[in-house]
Amino acid sequence: MDENGNATTPKKLHTRLRLWEYPEKYILEPVDGLADSYLSISRADGSMKLIGELPLQGSVHSARVQTIYGIIGVLKLLVGSYLLVVKERECVGSYLGHAIFRVSSLQVLPCNHSLKTSSAEQKKMESEFSTLLDAAHGTSGLYFSYDVNLTLCSQRLHDLGDESKLLPLWRQAEPRFLWNNYMMEPLIDNKLDQFLLPVIQGSYQNIHAKVGNKNVDVFLIARRCTRRTGTRMWRRGADSDGYVANFVETEQILQSNGFTASFVQVRGSIPFLWEQIVDLTYKPHFDIISREEAPRIVERHFLDLRKKYGSVIAVDLVNKHGSEGRLSQRYADAIQPILSDDIRYVHFDFHRICGHIHFERLSLLYDQIEDYLTAHRYFLLNENGEKIEEQTGVVRTNCIDCLDRTNVTQSMIGRKVLECQLKKIGVLGSDEAISDYPSFDASFKVLWANHGDDISIQYSGTPALKGDFVRYGKRTIQGIVKDGWNALARYYLNNFADGTKQDAIDLLQGHYIVSVSRDFALQSKQEFWRLMRPFVWL
Repeated sequence: MDENGNATTPKKLHTRLRLWEYPEKYILEPVDGLADSYLSISRADGSMKLIGELPLQGSVHSARVQTIYGIIGVLKLLVGSYLLVVKERECVGSYLGHAIFRVSSLQVLPCNHSLKTSSAEQKKMESEFSTLLDAAHGTSGLYFSYDVNLTLCSQRLHDLGDESKLLPLWRQAEPRFLWNNYMMEPLIDNKLDQFLLPVIQGSYQNIHAKVGNKNVDVFLIARRCTRRTGTRMWRRGADSDGYVANFVETEQILQSNGFTASFVQVRGSIPFLWEQIVDLTYKPHFDIISREEAPRIVERHFLDLRKKYGSVIAVDLVNKHGSEGRLSQRYADAIQPILSDDIRYVHFDFHRICGHIHFERLSLLYDQIEDYLTAHRYFLLNENGEKIEEQTGVVRTNCIDCLDRTNVTQSMIGRKVLECQLKKIGVLGSDEAISDYPSFDASFKVLWANHGDDISIQYSGTPALKGDFVRYGKRTIQGIVKDGWNALARYYLNNFADGTKQDAIDLLQGHYIVSVSRDFALQSKQEFWRLMRPFVWL
């Protein structure tokens, strides 16, 4: 709003900045013609202010200069602050006509000159923290757009009110999918809207194909929830508020014949308190915590899903027997009191029914949920941008990791829905299928295989298992061997690397430290907790 209360168009985000590194400050100079002021950031404490001009020309020679493509945010540690910026970017495609970029390289700029007057203990702790911060450089799957809100699916974007559309992108964003939500706070406090770049973690894939004489574009976007983010063995189940590990929203978008269609699915860990503590065994024991709390947490989780997506059908793919069976039974018992027309639960023992090679038997699962998919539809805009279909429910899929079995299943559901959409808009005939067009079929399989690999790498450190079926439509000897290697890699990462990675993730997300790396000496741990006790945010 302007001073007269009239709606105003939000200022565009800066797309390119010249970074001047002076001994006492960083200065960010917009070079995209969108503003004539500069952002000055103190290298002593990270304090910020807008200034009207660069320092005198004589001091320019003492500054290093480079081009950056946005500010991720600022992370405050015990003593200093650290500025995270986009050093390199890659345009990977578009979302509803707007360019999407992947972060190719991050840079961490320290604002910690005040360390010079800090105690030896503070310097030691700051050093350990900043070592964890180095993990930011290896964060994969970060995407952003200067023009469109990537945290919202197509349907929610379309349904935004006029006032919301006039807000800066960061204020439109869905907080749970905003990867840099915590790190943006210092910029928000300083009202630096044009520098606030919303970033998601997930995946972006797209294909262009010919189906008959029609052009077809399919996009696949994953948005990872930050509420309980982390690594495979260190983040399982739900927290007491119902937020689950490895919760990812996947949106499949189709554009063809002037139509735009979208279908959203979600995945997430079994939604009650359970854990799997690493102990050097290949498959550590599952422990259910506070069994009596399970119904309350399950209810809270599904009420949140209902609020955001409408009706929910939960597809549980874990084994019916053994240690997985105990989790599945607890899940089935806990969800029973809230089952209704709006919340359904379907168990499908993936390993027993499909084994290691017969994934075509997923058609048995589809038979059980087809009525739900038909009833709750998908989002569809016609040639005039008018909404003619609306998605009113979501499929929530889980296995143990919500990776391999889940990705195979979601790709099957995505294929079935895409065929319905293509028939609806006249691209496919009523008796045709995607498999009738081999080139399109192959591209679609690769689309979902790459999507699954991206999500898996972020959570487990390796590409998805069973990826050969998603990629080629069948199991292969090469794929089975690759699965063996990836399983061994997961074992190593879970036991010897992911603890430190989890600490780094918690640091970046503002959770601080909830576990201490096993690499720290006992004395360091004691010093760490003594110093951090007033600051820890669990």
